Amino acid sequence: MSGGVVLRRAGAADAEAMAGVWLRSFAAALPTVRRAHGDDAVRAWFAQVVVPGRECWVCTADERVVGLLVLDGDALDQLYLDPEWRGRGLGDRLVRLAQRRRPGGLELWTFRVNGPARRFYERHGFTAAEETDGSRNEEREPDVRYVWRP
Repeated sequence: MSGGVVLRRAGAADAEAMAGVWLRSFAAALPTVRRAHGDDAVRAWFAQVVVPGRECWVCTADERVVGLLVLDGDALDQLYLDPEWRGRGLGDRLVRLAQRRRPGGLELWTFRVNGPARRFYERHGFTAAEETDGSRNEEREPDVRYVWRP
């Protein structure tokens, strides 16, 4: 991992870059999953809902956002990395941060088809607690709820 990577709280000025990371990461990691919202709606959601209303963190390299973590209550709501930054330990740093911020435990949802994410969370002590047929998510994609209890 680059020594120039900074992990910090996100602010309103980061919303556009966070949405960009989310869009690139989703496209690279989940090419078979139908997105429920277009690019502009995703950008508006980050600017109007996510950043103002949730605990948001970013990883930056040379001041460019390359990863993001969003916590919503005890939910690890979003963890995405720019595709070119996968495999450099940033995801490990972000999930450890989430665990420190929520020492009582966390839960998250991921799509069943996302094998790399499932393996990643399992390596960090999350266990599958529930599987659904996708009827409760906007993408209508089968998913898995993971929980982490220290």
